[in-house]
Amino acid sequence: MAESSASRRAEAEYTEIIVLNVQGLNTEYVDGHNVRVRAARDVSFDVPEGKLFTLLGPSGCGKTTTLRSIAGLERPVGGSITVNGLTIFAANTNTFVPPNKRQFGMVFQSYAIWPHMSVFKNCSFPLEVGTKKLSKRDIQEKVMRVLTAVGLDHIAERDATKMSGGQQQRLALARALVMEPKLLLLDEPLSNLDAKLRDKMRFELKRMQRELRLTTIYVTHDQEEALALSHEIAVMREGRIVQKAPPREIYDLPNSKFVADFVGTTNFIEGTVRSCDQPDGHMVVDSAIGVVTVANAISCRVGDKVTISMRPENLLVSDTREAAGSPNVFEGTVFTKVFLGETLDFQIKVNEQVVLARVHPTHKTPVGGQIFFSVDPACCIALRSEAV
Repeated sequence: MAESSASRRAEAEYTEIIVLNVQGLNTEYVDGHNVRVRAARDVSFDVPEGKLFTLLGPSGCGKTTTLRSIAGLERPVGGSITVNGLTIFAANTNTFVPPNKRQFGMVFQSYAIWPHMSVFKNCSFPLEVGTKKLSKRDIQEKVMRVLTAVGLDHIAERDATKMSGGQQQRLALARALVMEPKLLLLDEPLSNLDAKLRDKMRFELKRMQRELRLTTIYVTHDQEEALALSHEIAVMREGRIVQKAPPREIYDLPNSKFVADFVGTTNFIEGTVRSCDQPDGHMVVDSAIGVVTVANAISCRVGDKVTISMRPENLLVSDTREAAGSPNVFEGTVFTKVFLGETLDFQIKVNEQVVLARVHPTHKTPVGGQIFFSVDPACCIALRSEAV
């Protein structure tokens, strides 16, 4: 009995606290041609305390509309939004808490730094004009705490316009954090930075989010950014969430051709299911490159048309069939190759299909040369061809 009680206490300690609950959210707007557009369609998700949740998708998929609905900058037509158990929007009861009453931190693509103020004043101004009256000492402590967290404490008195893009991004983040928000909303905050600075800021943002345990909603179209930062990703298309899962699952086990294609680079090979009842649970597919054994499939039957997804880094190349190994071994010729420094991209022609393999740059097989490649069945996914 004591052991059972201890177990229950341990479970209770690790129970996730849900900070944000979005349920059946629908948001519409009227475009320039006076046509009503459904930008967010029946969007539902939860975000636990201290987690970073990313809305990922192409332009026009509804991710920013969803974020703006959470912020209160758009008024949805259906569904509900609850934060820490408090309903801030509900269509059925006509509940709508104004944006300034939601106490969220927001950082958008444009940092909107106030140019006539110092770094310190940019950060302290929201506290000075807020409804909660704070002493100068309290403001000083709060501001310096967040400036230290983002690494700007040493330039607190600098003119805000005399900072680099990365510093301005961190200042915008500090200004959002100083209000101690219940929720941090970030809309493409790194998109204005150059590639190297963007990579650096990903690490900075991830570090701060983890260390400060900031419950965060992040919007981006950048798949690498989403994979690098997120605890969970919701991939959106045409206003709907089409898959919601941790980053590795989104990448390794996409549930549709759209997700596989949007998140990362992959090979798509068309085929027909030959067998679904292999002893090891694998499926056998007759494909454009030959017979492929597949370990992962989306509920297919014999005779179904499928699309096999294979990530290029999962293709192992060799000069001989024996060295290739694996149940899936294919022979082709090098169609093209591109040196990328740390990797080499081989385009391999098998029958009429061209397959991309990403390999170590020491591989020397020339263009036109014979080559073999293998792929583990666990790295092959059969998707229904109509799932696009």
